[in-house]
Amino acid sequence: MQERSSVNELAEQLRRELDRYSSGGKLPSSRALVDRFRVSPVTVSRALAQLAAEGLVVTRPGAGAFRAAARPSAAPAGDTSWQEVALSADGAADLVPRSVDASGVLVSLAAPPPGVVEFNGGYLHPSLQPERAMSAALARAGRRPGAWGRPPTEGLPELREWFARNIGGAVTAAEVLITAGGQSALTTALRALAPPGAPVLVESPTYPGMLAIARSAGLRPVPVPVDADGVKPALLADAFRATGARVFVCQPLFQNPTGAVLAPERRGEVLRIAREAGAFVVEDDFVRRLVHQDAGPLPRPLAADDPDGVVVHVGSLTKATSPSFRVSALTARGPVLDRLRAIQVVDTFFVPRPLQEAALELVGSPDWPRHLRTISAELKARRDAMTAALRLDLPELALPHIPSGGYHLWLRLPDGTDETALTAAALRAGVAVTPGRPYFSAEPPAGHVRLSFAAVAGVGEIAEGVRRLRTACDEVLPAKSARLRLP
Repeated sequence: MQERSSVNELAEQLRRELDRYSSGGKLPSSRALVDRFRVSPVTVSRALAQLAAEGLVVTRPGAGAFRAAARPSAAPAGDTSWQEVALSADGAADLVPRSVDASGVLVSLAAPPPGVVEFNGGYLHPSLQPERAMSAALARAGRRPGAWGRPPTEGLPELREWFARNIGGAVTAAEVLITAGGQSALTTALRALAPPGAPVLVESPTYPGMLAIARSAGLRPVPVPVDADGVKPALLADAFRATGARVFVCQPLFQNPTGAVLAPERRGEVLRIAREAGAFVVEDDFVRRLVHQDAGPLPRPLAADDPDGVVVHVGSLTKATSPSFRVSALTARGPVLDRLRAIQVVDTFFVPRPLQEAALELVGSPDWPRHLRTISAELKARRDAMTAALRLDLPELALPHIPSGGYHLWLRLPDGTDETALTAAALRAGVAVTPGRPYFSAEPPAGHVRLSFAAVAGVGEIAEGVRRLRTACDEVLPAKSARLRLP
């Protein structure tokens, strides 16, 4: 982190000084910059590379760095109004919509403005990411024989074997496809399993990114409510009968956003109901590696107890590492595997081999179990800090379930609260939160917000974020709820 800051600071200093040089003028040597700014040669090299990428300097091996020629003035803007017709013509008859609503996904991907506490993040804070271990793994991977060649389209056999072992049961490497992140795997699965216009059963509430995938594929998400024990089997059976759906997407472990774990007595019921309906269960096992220190033994993936090929399993390394470490696996058995493989090849060819090799290096190193233990303890501490702060400062927000895994809490707002107004007020107060509406495929039963505790710097920032959220709630919550805090 310190090295990255030094690179940015040096690049900014050099950027300000470029006007001293004429076009093509030579900048001071790397050695001179090292001596002047008291930084490492690596920092100088990276800062110059950053300016070169911006088109401000040109580097010539053996000669040095030179100010780039002035950029030509911008050409006048063209007329793109014709696209409105091209993109909308006959759109009403399209089975698959050509416009995609990504707002529910972008809310957890967009970085908030500087100084804003990030309670809306969907990934680990950089201080929790195994940056050194990933860098070392990538360096070792680049030196492996054949590391820059074309990999098998299904993925490296050793990596497929690792994912199969982690699922357990009778799953084999031959039933695993390596994919570029969980979002890509879910997209492939839904395209393979349901034709445009078909219904797909989803948990309610559920992950907005999955709803966006379904809608962009022309599918009709049908909600099936969940409670503290996961999806309700009786309602799942009713939904299959009423819709004729052939796909159910679920997150049995630390469900997003509720944090629920599918109860042991419901696991077999879900598989039985789907099997009798002739349907697939897409198991999004997205945070198995973000278990909290006090969780106890975890239930096996549904795929481990499924000999009949009902379950299509999605597992990923991304949530436990970095948003840019996009390595995941799609697992299935039976004829559906060929269809999944075909779509995967057409869409992406394969996951870049250096990234697969780096994943093998990372999960096979002693750093990997140490990293998992570290984030297990840290996530528990952050969860406990956020829970305590909410109970003390925001008792009006109901917290029905405290999860033992994952990275967020799901809170119900008092009746009558305007979610949009609260989200906007929170941002004005300096804290970014995720509204609950995008998590519902139909009308929500009440207002909610999701608060992430993984994307912040630490427990101190959690306390400050809750304090700022208190300010926003005082502005927006109904008067009845505000009276709860009066002495």
